[in-house]
Amino acid sequence: MPADIGIDLGTTKIIVYEIGRGVVFREPNIVAVNNDTGEVLAVGENAYKMVGRTPGYISAMSPMGGGVISDYNLTNVLIRHALKKVCGDSYLKPRVAICVPSIITDVEQRAVVDAALAAGARKVFLIEEPVAAAMGAGLDISKAEGRLIVDIGGGTSDIALLSLSGVVCKHSIKLAGQRFDEEIIKYVRLRHGLLIGEKMAEEVKKNIGTCWNFDDDRTFEVKGRNLLTGLPGRVTLHWEELSDIFYDLADQLAAAIQKVFEKTPPELAGDVKTNGILLTGGGAKLHGLDKYLAKRFNLKCEVAENPEECVAIGTGESFNLEGYLRDCISEANNRLHG
Repeated sequence: MPADIGIDLGTTKIIVYEIGRGVVFREPNIVAVNNDTGEVLAVGENAYKMVGRTPGYISAMSPMGGGVISDYNLTNVLIRHALKKVCGDSYLKPRVAICVPSIITDVEQRAVVDAALAAGARKVFLIEEPVAAAMGAGLDISKAEGRLIVDIGGGTSDIALLSLSGVVCKHSIKLAGQRFDEEIIKYVRLRHGLLIGEKMAEEVKKNIGTCWNFDDDRTFEVKGRNLLTGLPGRVTLHWEELSDIFYDLADQLAAAIQKVFEKTPPELAGDVKTNGILLTGGGAKLHGLDKYLAKRFNLKCEVAENPEECVAIGTGESFNLEGYLRDCISEANNRLHG
């Protein structure tokens, strides 16, 4: 039997989950290309090592932007790389389920499907990210009970109220992990005159990023290029000087959640009051975000046990629950296999 595979094709990472084996592949969503010849030089982890270190004729970039495909050919390369790592040289093509943001258009859905088919999938299914995240977190969404999911990925944050295996109301914004990194880069450039890269910004976020308070006086040293002298430079950042950035972004996320609350049927609003908010995705790991949202809405707010892999797990496990998720998983219009 060919494998059934779930793919979380995120803006910053691609994670693959295989039925019976669990998460079998996880690498950065990066492809390195020779700009002069179009030759693919590296994919995934090897390409990520090149970010910020390439000569002018090489680009190391993500083929995804805001959770959707920005470069079809490179996305094809990325999915093919993942499938080869997972399936090897097997001649049996797998069925593939791919999660997509709630705001994805029909054209963008078609691009995802075509890329997966061209990369070697036998059949392709699509599932909305919040549904996959809820399943991956172990929630039983088949009940007539409202569950509010906030999935914070690399490019988008998807907020959805789920009940009876379907999405009751939803909202999606292009504010997620990458936006946090961009704001850190901007702050360090304007406040300290130091230009830092994406990797360094991500380390800052992981170490001293918070929209609450740290109990200690923690700092983090960043290295980059001094914009005044042009020479290598470094500066030590204190967590408090960055707190306004994270509070502002958390406030924007809260405003998006509020929009879902405003569309929530009264019967399900009581369920949300009881069950609270579940955070998934890599962005859910931002220190203090759960506490901030809990205080903002006066609701229980929890981070899923394995937030970064919830979407991939739920996407893969969706094959076991097709009967429950007929309205959530749509089989792609497979032109090749009719």
